[in-house]
Order: sequence, then C-alpha cells, then structure tokens
Amino acid sequence: MDRDADRRREAVAGQFYPSDPETLRRDVEGMLGTGGDARSAVGVIVPHAGIMYSGACAGRVWGTVRVPPIVVILAPNHTGLTGSSGGVSLWGRGAFDTPLGAVPVAEDVAAAVLERCPLAAHDPLAHLNEHAIEVQLPFLVLRRADVAIVPVVVAWDRWDAAQVLAKALADVVREAGGDVLVAASSDMTHYESATSAAQKDRLALAEIERLDGNALLDVCHREDVSMCGRAPAAVTVEVAR
Repeated sequence: MDRDADRRREAVAGQFYPSDPETLRRDVEGMLGTGGDARSAVGVIVPHAGIMYSGACAGRVWGTVRVPPIVVILAPNHTGLTGSSGGVSLWGRGAFDTPLGAVPVAEDVAAAVLERCPLAAHDPLAHLNEHAIEVQLPFLVLRRADVAIVPVVVAWDRWDAAQVLAKALADVVREAGGDVLVAASSDMTHYESATSAAQKDRLALAEIERLDGNALLDVCHREDVSMCGRAPAAVTVEVAR
C-alpha cells in the first residue's frame, strides 16, 4: 500500500485559514476560548466558511463541546467531483494534513461505515479540493491532539439517501460505545440580507431543534434556504434522534 497516497494534502491553507502554523494556532486558540464547561453531544453543526468569516462561530461550537477520540465529519460536495455512485464519499484510510500536524483517519470506524452503508465508497477524488472538512481540522487538533476523524462528503440532499447513511452511522456509533461525535459542516443562508437570512435560517433551525431531518430538507427546498450542508445536517439530526 502506498501510504503517501493516503495522505490528503491541504487544499485551502492560506486561503480559508492561515498557512503559517503559529498564526493559525494563535487565531484558532483565540476563537476557541478557554474550552471550559465542555458539554457532551451526539452531534453538532459547524460553519465552514473562511475562518475570518465564520471562525468565531465555529470556535464557539468546538470550544464548548467535549471532543471524543473520534469525530465523523459530514460535508457537502462543493466541487461536484466524485467517484462514488452512491454519493457518499469517504476518505477511508491514512491522514489529513494540516499546518498544525496530520489528523489520522479512524480507519476501523471508516471501514465499518463502508460495510454498513451501501451508498458509501472510499473516494479520494471527492475530497481533493473540498474545503468543508479541512477548515474544521485546526479547531479539532487544538481541542484534542489525539483526535481521529471519519471524513465523509455527500453529493445529494435527498431524504431517502440521508436515512440510509444515518442508520449506518447510528449503528456504528452504538458499536463504538457511543464515544463518537457526528459533526455536520454547514453554512446557513448565503448572499442575502441579514433580515432575509435570519428569517430563512429560523425555518431551518426549527426543524433541526425538532430533530426532523426530512422536514429540514423539505423546508430548505420549499423556502429556498441556501444552507449548503443541509444534507449533512439532516443526517446528523437523524443520527441524534
């Protein structure tokens, strides 16, 4: 096996976040805060724009949740690149490089997801230029140095597919003893006024609070809510439910 081929190199360092390790560490530590009173969670939803835009919000999430040894990160497919016919693209082995060091893939858990989800495939192509997982990693590394990830990119926003992936993930989390966090990497409404965005986001957030992934996808389609990680969020709330 070519282990070097299993290392996913940074694609957006110097664009979405600083490429200089010390600058990145300083910026992210400032956004994380003290990390006190961290709460356990089954799932979280975290934004993935450049850290100069959404880093404060991402830091608030990662700084107040207990980060377990394994985090499954679900992200939308911004690039359209995929080699997975089922639209669930895992990077199933190796590690993701960051300026703060490499983050290993939890290979046993990734393999369990691949085994249980018929829509999933090991698909590095979908990850090569995707930013939505990469921008979460500096926060995770600084919250837990030994964290391992299961990186998943999804290329659809259909409820039938979301249910299949959620069922597989819920089973895998149970088998792992529950000490796994599922994180949906998602921004909310894009390119609208603050008033319009707040109105639309309230509709989506209401369904998230009800743990209704089907209704979340429905309201995003019906009301034109441009939440780019709505499928990852729908999967996450279904896993939590």
